[in-house]
Amino acid sequence: MNLTSHDIIRRPLITEKLDLQREENNAYAFEVDRRANKIQIRGAVEKIFKVKVTDVRTQLVRGKPKRVGLKRGHRPCWKKAIVTLKEGDTIDFVEGVREDDDE
Repeated sequence: MNLTSHDIIRRPLITEKLDLQREENNAYAFEVDRRANKIQIRGAVEKIFKVKVTDVRTQLVRGKPKRVGLKRGHRPCWKKAIVTLKEGDTIDFVEGVREDDDE
């Protein structure tokens, strides 16, 4: 399985609960490829964001059943990784976002 770092890390997860973890434990969450293991996730985060990872926890999130009219289906399953960084390291997700001045 040849996955690049950008294939492994799909997107950061930003919620209120994860904001508390970020402040208290220096932990960040990402949606990752389901085939990726903890070692690959650690390497991808360290390579992309230039930080030192101390711990990686993973979780499979099952898709919820959904219905549209009489048709039944479910959302796809995906994998979540919670990555704890070394004390002092941070990841800035809003880097490059610019606010427009209202003048």
